[in-house]
Amino acid sequence: MESMNIRHASVKIAALLMSFALGAHSVAAQTQDGAPGDDAQARGIVEKADQVRFPSEGFQVDIDITSTQNGQPAEARKYRVLSKGNSNTVVMVTEPASERGQIILMKGRDLWVFMPEVSQPIRIALSQRLTGQVANGDLARANFAADYHPKILRSETIGNEAYHVLELTAVDRSVTYQRVIYWVRQKDAWPYKAEFYSLSNRLLKTCRYENFQTMEGRLRPTRLVMEDALRSGEQSVLEYKSMKLRDLPDKIFTKDYLKKLD
Repeated sequence: MESMNIRHASVKIAALLMSFALGAHSVAAQTQDGAPGDDAQARGIVEKADQVRFPSEGFQVDIDITSTQNGQPAEARKYRVLSKGNSNTVVMVTEPASERGQIILMKGRDLWVFMPEVSQPIRIALSQRLTGQVANGDLARANFAADYHPKILRSETIGNEAYHVLELTAVDRSVTYQRVIYWVRQKDAWPYKAEFYSLSNRLLKTCRYENFQTMEGRLRPTRLVMEDALRSGEQSVLEYKSMKLRDLPDKIFTKDYLKKLD
């Protein structure tokens, strides 16, 4: 009897080892084929889409934001953004005139706002609302590759185009959104749309990337339409214009330098 039990146990162990080996082979095959779960492939897609949206070099761009909500007149605001290396950004309010001189500084994922009437910069959050449906992080930090762990969920055909559908999970709670579902066109890594979720996995808003035009050497989305998922009819339209590469010294991206910016 004891001999039979030992043989039975040996068969079970062998079966488990075989199952494990087949499972490992299946995972390896998925990785080679670029199937869902291939994080390296997903990261490459997100990095390429980041490069479509913005240059990797230092640059300046002007952004007009028009926000609308039911029963209210549209609100228009204008900003100038200076960015270097995806982790150093200055956002300056240019309109309305009453708020000109307000400046947001981002270094890494740390954010401060400088207001002329306040002597010291004030620490703020990337997720805090800037205007309409636009959070501070939407203007100051749009570096999906560095802020999220990506994975491919599936492929999807929209019209006649094939898209990767990716899930982006925030690396920590300081990131603007805790989860993003992101559609990227397969043939050229053009971003198509995104859904932004809260920590409790509630859909907060959606974004469409539109009106691709040549800016600084490649086609980029020049219009973003952000719609509130909780309140119907509330949206913000971001128009990007006058993008140009700039050699931006590191001293610009310091709290001490904010008062000198104009």
